[in-house]
Amino acid sequence: ARSGQYYVNHRWLGGMMTNWPTISLSIKRLGELEEKLSGGEEGAGYTKKERLKLQLEFDKMNRAIGGIRNMGGTPDIIVIIDTNKEDIAIKEAQKLGIPVVAVIDSNSDPDGIMYPIPGNDDALRAI
Repeated sequence: ARSGQYYVNHRWLGGMMTNWPTISLSIKRLGELEEKLSGGEEGAGYTKKERLKLQLEFDKMNRAIGGIRNMGGTPDIIVIIDTNKEDIAIKEAQKLGIPVVAVIDSNSDPDGIMYPIPGNDDALRAI
């Protein structure tokens, strides 16, 4: 991200904040996979099938936690666009006492959101 902010733009994994030790192990594994895949020499001792398997695992993990890989701990605040889709993130933030800023549409529940921003969260141009 150009702004240097941490983000989750795929699916929110349950326990991403409340189970941080496990997530940090996954982040460590992501780094190991990246190191294996970018090994200086072509192939680095892996067969084509092994490299493909490593690449698939890396892609899946990078999609899920790539935006938070350098975070180092739970965030101080969370910004959410679609509260209906990201209800797990809101519940986790409530559990940990982390303030939530969110775009609230007419079909959204404002409970658990400390700083609601009224607006359309469905149209990309509105955001």
